[in-house]
Amino acid sequence: MNVTKTQPDELNFQVSIEIAAADYAEPLKKRLNEYRHKADIKGFRRGNAPMGLIQRMYGDQALYESVNGLVGESLDNFIKENKIRIVGEPLPSEDQPQLSWKAGEDFTFKFDIAQTPEINFEVGKEDKIPYYEINVTAAEKKAQKEQLLQQYGSLQEGKKAGESDYLVCDIANEGHKAEGVYVSISNVAEEARGAFIGKKAGDKFDIDVNAAFTNETDRAAMLKVDKAQLANLNPIFTFTVVNVKTFVPAEENQETYDKIFGEGVVTTSEQFEEKVEERIKASHEQESNFRFGADVRKYFVEKAKIQLPEDFLKRWLVYANEGKFTAEQVEKEFPAFIEDFKWQLVRGYIMQKFNLKVSQADIQAAAESFVAYQYAMYGMAGVPENIIKSSAQNVLQDQNQYRRLEEQCEDNITIAKVREEVTPQTKKISREKFMELK
Repeated sequence: MNVTKTQPDELNFQVSIEIAAADYAEPLKKRLNEYRHKADIKGFRRGNAPMGLIQRMYGDQALYESVNGLVGESLDNFIKENKIRIVGEPLPSEDQPQLSWKAGEDFTFKFDIAQTPEINFEVGKEDKIPYYEINVTAAEKKAQKEQLLQQYGSLQEGKKAGESDYLVCDIANEGHKAEGVYVSISNVAEEARGAFIGKKAGDKFDIDVNAAFTNETDRAAMLKVDKAQLANLNPIFTFTVVNVKTFVPAEENQETYDKIFGEGVVTTSEQFEEKVEERIKASHEQESNFRFGADVRKYFVEKAKIQLPEDFLKRWLVYANEGKFTAEQVEKEFPAFIEDFKWQLVRGYIMQKFNLKVSQADIQAAAESFVAYQYAMYGMAGVPENIIKSSAQNVLQDQNQYRRLEEQCEDNITIAKVREEVTPQTKKISREKFMELK
């Protein structure tokens, strides 16, 4: 067996593995004996079938397994002996000779292998990365207060319908009737909305429901019919307004304070404003930290000056995702992939440099935070801890979710450590200017 290599550049290798018949003779013999021992063939006792019959039945498969075993072992040894920081996996070379797969013949296999470059850079106080501190404005506080009062408001009787109001209507035509239907004017198609605005209790008007309510699922629910029945209905309906419902913000009082912050936490208008400012600052801090993390990634990826075997990586992505992505699709998405891949290498280097580790407890906490956020998105705050933990365990059973959370934790501990080591340059900035940053 002969293994040779060519190295067109620092990151790419072509490995040629020549396997003579003598190299695989003994492994092939052993493999055939294994098949013979396991073979259950009518007319012969188990393990006593003639070797000629075994060769005819299993010879090609045994040859393939024996030769490929030697090839895999040779590749592994080559990678270990040359200390290659392998990227992806070895790929068959484009000039791989055609193989006949006949016992007694010699075989030549050619593989392309690529590696990542060595990474070496320092992380210290001379590294200056901006940290943007977003100012809280009076306009923001006013808007946040209004939003909270709106959030805890209620539907009340109105006189004339405005753009954000609701109409409670009885709907009828000669073939169908639906009573007590709530119509959100903001959900009516724009070209039909004018027919609803300004209406008051007792008003009647005709509307083509197909034109006014273009979403079939919503229209079926409004008319209280199955979706399949819509096509058979006359779309012109008479709407009789029963009453108008307008959404009225909550009053700023103790009852509202208790609903928003918990009983007795806020008791004065001044405390309300302080809590509102705290919330805005917390939101700004999240945005600032996210931006700092993005700037850390960009800064150290540029500092590392990583060159990658991009042509190989494109081939490997197509090969590893056979049938999922075309070469054209890989080419289109490659810039985003390569930047993320460079960060993975930089992150790994920083973690190794500072001996950073992600614990199972970190991943569990990340899963619980993710689950709690999902519940909150559906308006389910205060979910019991045992349900959060149980749901988190279900999330962690998914390997893709597990790896995503693990990478999230790796990002978090890496950026936190970098922040300790570098010099963050605090810059006060308005939220408008912050949103304009590239």
